Amino acid sequence: MQRIRLRYTKRGRLRFTSHRDFQRAFERALRRAEVPMAYSAGFTPHPKVSYANAAPTGTGSEAEYLEIALTEARDPERLRLLLDESLPAGLDVVDAVEARTSGLADRLTASVWELRLEGVRPAEAEAAVAAFNAAPTVEVQRRTKNGVRTFDTRSAVAHLESLTTHGSPADRPTDRPCAILRLVVRHVTPAVRPDDVLSGLRAVADLAPPVPAAVTRLAQGLFDEETGAVTDPLAPDREAKAP
Repeated sequence: MQRIRLRYTKRGRLRFTSHRDFQRAFERALRRAEVPMAYSAGFTPHPKVSYANAAPTGTGSEAEYLEIALTEARDPERLRLLLDESLPAGLDVVDAVEARTSGLADRLTASVWELRLEGVRPAEAEAAVAAFNAAPTVEVQRRTKNGVRTFDTRSAVAHLESLTTHGSPADRPTDRPCAILRLVVRHVTPAVRPDDVLSGLRAVADLAPPVPAAVTRLAQGLFDEETGAVTDPLAPDREAKAP
């Protein structure tokens, strides 16, 4: 059995694809590409696909990961091209490696997020970021299936800064200044999401964007406490020698 690890994206309108919708689309792509999938045992066999830390519905992502198990060996790059062609534009398979190490999920310990705040002045965003970074704790509430839960967002945020767009149409759809937040969030329990950080900014600095933020995950991987970097989780597989 061969295992292949893939990185894929959720772009444009496909950011509103739920995880279940993506699973269905991906399984159809596996059939179209005639991938020799391994299947689970039991009365209802299903293809062996392991998903890791999927982004919430409504957020874009450049760094989603999954692993598939095959019954026959395939070239990872050729397989990536076949799957990419079989998926709709916006759900793009951008990287593939043979799994030569264990613990992919264990290497996803932090995410880099970008939040575009239309209608927010850069100076306002900078002041809110300074207040958040200076606070020892920033508690917010979120409604869960078990009721309202209160938790600290500040401890999960390893880095938060405010950026500014400079007129590129790709950066912002209007000619008004747009504040951008870039943050590194550790994967903790309970999970702290980008919208929780926005709630924290509202709590400490009354920052309230007039329209919902456009949220994109730029990267996820192992968090280096010394450098503050989020490393490529597929790098150990590339560097490992073939058996």
